[in-house]
Amino acid sequence: MGKPAETDRRPLKSLSHSFTLDIVVGFNSQADADQFRAELTERMKKFQLELHPEKTRLLEFGPYAIDQRQWRGEGKPETFNFLGFTHICVKKRSNGRFTVLRQTIRKRLQTKLNEVKAELQRRMHEPIPEQGKWLRAVVGGHFRYYGVPMNQPALTIFRFRVGWLWHRSLSRRSQNGRVHWDRMRRIITRWLPVPSVCHPYPLRRMGVVT
Repeated sequence: MGKPAETDRRPLKSLSHSFTLDIVVGFNSQADADQFRAELTERMKKFQLELHPEKTRLLEFGPYAIDQRQWRGEGKPETFNFLGFTHICVKKRSNGRFTVLRQTIRKRLQTKLNEVKAELQRRMHEPIPEQGKWLRAVVGGHFRYYGVPMNQPALTIFRFRVGWLWHRSLSRRSQNGRVHWDRMRRIITRWLPVPSVCHPYPLRRMGVVT
């Protein structure tokens, strides 16, 4: 007879996984939205998943939300955060048509500025050109992601705050090393990109302007 197969008696490790997914789904009526949410909840239960109770919201949003809520005396439509932007229902001043205003989430903006501040402290004694190259990449990358129509004020604030943090860091390199703002403005102009819209509306990207 052959030798009995040996059994691996090592204890099994318990693995725990956490899956998250952020989505935004739009419907023409609240009834459709309620039905979708109920069916999605049941579907997820089959896979031992669930909707986050604090992050799952049903809100009135879209072309008619402003007028309908105003007619009911309920104030402005709610906003929501998604992919780094706060989404807001607004009407264009030029023609009064509905559009979605996307603004950089304030918390994300402040978090990034805190990261820049910490890194500037670490790079404090590097030559200005080296710091400038790094900051150019940081500011440029920020603009390439958040450079959407109507978000220019947030982009301008980010560039201004980065310049202010840079001036503060350079002025602390020595007791007599304070950089005058006239010189600092030239440094900022030399190294920090100006705000720009990197993601125009689809019709403009395709050259269809009416």
